[in-house]
Amino acid sequence: MDFYCDIKLLPDPEATEPVLLSNLMSKLHRALARQQTNNIGVSFPNVEKTLGNTLRLHGNEQGINNLHQTDWLKGLRDYCSVENILPVPDSVQYRVIKRVQSKSANNKRKRSIAKGWLSEQDAWVKISDTQQKLLKLPFVQINSASTKQNNIKLFIEHAVLQSTAVSGEFNTYGLSKVATVPWF
Repeated sequence: MDFYCDIKLLPDPEATEPVLLSNLMSKLHRALARQQTNNIGVSFPNVEKTLGNTLRLHGNEQGINNLHQTDWLKGLRDYCSVENILPVPDSVQYRVIKRVQSKSANNKRKRSIAKGWLSEQDAWVKISDTQQKLLKLPFVQINSASTKQNNIKLFIEHAVLQSTAVSGEFNTYGLSKVATVPWF
């Protein structure tokens, strides 16, 4: 994670930042899945209640260049500004940027029925919708390249800051449960 590249969303009267960022993340996901790469991480340096207006790519210079050469931003270039690939500053902290999935009541019911733990009728009685955990994390709404599911809410958590980097692999969303990205 020696280099980074910021992709900043431009103001648009017809689309909100969350919608544009969702489109950007969908395209990134498809590109990373096509390349079958696990060495590009992402962060959102302007995260607050939403993920903000900037997607930051992290990796080595060649990896980010290879991604840009695929023209993965086709169709979104009018909506964003791609900054130069730059070296990561010297004094940074690190953090894990990961996906968090909620345990939906519907998924619990399906699993209980499939495993034979409960009948369908018992599952509806014993697993109420009130058991569903609501997440208060920022998210993007994407279409999955691997499962072909549409409009998945991908909740993203920025873990606590730490002083040392942890290496590891990133998934096709640029997220990891263990690997850190520089935070600055």
